[in-house]
Amino acid sequence: MLEIDDIHVNYGRLQALRGVSLTVAEGEVVCLVGPNGAGKSTTLAAIAGGVTPHAGGIKLQGRGLIGMAPEAISRLGVSLVPEGRHVFASLTVAENLRIGGFQRRDRSGAAADFERILSHFPRLRERLQQPAGQLSGGEQQMLVIGRALMTKPRLVMVDEPSLGLAPLIVDQVYEILLSLRQSEGLTLLINEQSSKRVLKFADRIYVLRGGRIQLHDRASNLQDGKAIMEAYFGFGEHPAPAAGSVALGGVAR
Repeated sequence: MLEIDDIHVNYGRLQALRGVSLTVAEGEVVCLVGPNGAGKSTTLAAIAGGVTPHAGGIKLQGRGLIGMAPEAISRLGVSLVPEGRHVFASLTVAENLRIGGFQRRDRSGAAADFERILSHFPRLRERLQQPAGQLSGGEQQMLVIGRALMTKPRLVMVDEPSLGLAPLIVDQVYEILLSLRQSEGLTLLINEQSSKRVLKFADRIYVLRGGRIQLHDRASNLQDGKAIMEAYFGFGEHPAPAAGSVALGGVAR
């Protein structure tokens, strides 16, 4: 579904991404993990059109995204849940959700999706007329995910869903995301700092550090956590695929 090929992003003289390449197949849960400043949020922003790479390519089902406006990328089925739970605090929960569907022309479909989202997030139904600023952190995270779903996305990108939340609430958020993958056919690309959590929930994992991919593999191959920690903190170097090996999204197989 998504292919990122050797993208480079600068903020002035700061190199945020230095040749990042990754893939996401339809229906997958792929997680980006790495320390603060690794380039995880910049990667998601580049996909969503918030920043423009000065080199490399980004394709959604073969269609180039670089240079497209964020709203045009959204209409193709890409939705970003930003870090920090950006709700419209003075608006009600219902109004926040409906904002997510403002670009849609199928009003009956949007109304049906509104009801379906509330079935996934019953706590939001209980607070429909409450100002979003009065919700707890976990409820706000559910609201911004629900608002993203109102765009009828195919690819949902979630930036730091665990930020500032209690572990029990974070697990609930991830369980909801995984259930949505099953029921809605969503593809998920998640930026996460906790390597332990991504080992539990992801299909595949990319470790970013210093604007580069340091490691990529299936979560099932990384369960002891050692390789992730080495890549995360820079304890070890991970060599390029050997000659004659078959590459799977950048990893020798």
